[in-house]
Amino acid sequence: MNSRPDLSDLSALAAIVTHRSFRKAADQLAVSPSTLSHTIRVLEARLGVRLLNRTTRSVSPTEAGEQLVGRLQPLLRDLDQALAEVDSFRDSPSGMLRINASETAARVLMASAVPAFLQRHPLMSVDLVSEGQLVDIVAAGFDAGVRLGEALPQDMVAVRIGGPARFVAVASPGYLSKRKKPKSPDDLRAHECIRVRMPSGKPYRWEFARRGQELTVEVPGRLTLDQIGLMVEAAADGLGIAYVPDHAARPWLDDGRLVAVLADWCPEIPGLFLYYPSGRLVPAGLRAFIEVLREAPARL
Repeated sequence: MNSRPDLSDLSALAAIVTHRSFRKAADQLAVSPSTLSHTIRVLEARLGVRLLNRTTRSVSPTEAGEQLVGRLQPLLRDLDQALAEVDSFRDSPSGMLRINASETAARVLMASAVPAFLQRHPLMSVDLVSEGQLVDIVAAGFDAGVRLGEALPQDMVAVRIGGPARFVAVASPGYLSKRKKPKSPDDLRAHECIRVRMPSGKPYRWEFARRGQELTVEVPGRLTLDQIGLMVEAAADGLGIAYVPDHAARPWLDDGRLVAVLADWCPEIPGLFLYYPSGRLVPAGLRAFIEVLREAPARL
């Protein structure tokens, strides 16, 4: 071993192993993938050991790399907590707040909470990552996540954002003028439905409830999408019935471009929650963001 590695180099290695991707790790660390690749080459040269197996399509740790990162990760978490404790003494929080959220949740946050937070705390930055797939926010280096209450991971502290949510089935007046309006969820089997693709790749089965009766329908449809905004637009264009959050469809319903169907089968569900790991010191920036959320509640 020629010299002791820098802490930043070790943190870079841990980020690559966590994400299994140079690009994603570079995004987290705010550097270029080429810079990160150079960092790892220098680190391997210093240690005299190959730490990563790299191909044009994938990256994975060698046995030595996996063992080293396994020892490093708890140390890096302890260091982050120690720095957060020091930061709590500041008059105003500073640094980066990283939040993972669904597309809809990200739009809700951007409507009020994020702009208000940035205005109130000029030393803070926000990295808001929007994706459909639930991730391990600790392993991926996020301070917090935002999801619907029924999708929250276990062993997390949850902070409610606004009130309950509601999904609605919607279609355009033009589409409904050509087909019989559904009266029950089972009637959807005779309709063109704009299906939802889950992060796993499987289509989402639409869930309905009324007076204690619950129905789950695997709807038919020739169009499958994975973004709520596109689903709303497709329904407004007459391509079928979509099942989307009321928040996303509301402007289109208000101006008549969309019409709600099966309204009595679309009950309220637990709304959005911000969540973060329990048993750890809450960073000053995250505490400040939670204060903003409580003062300016959002609704899905």
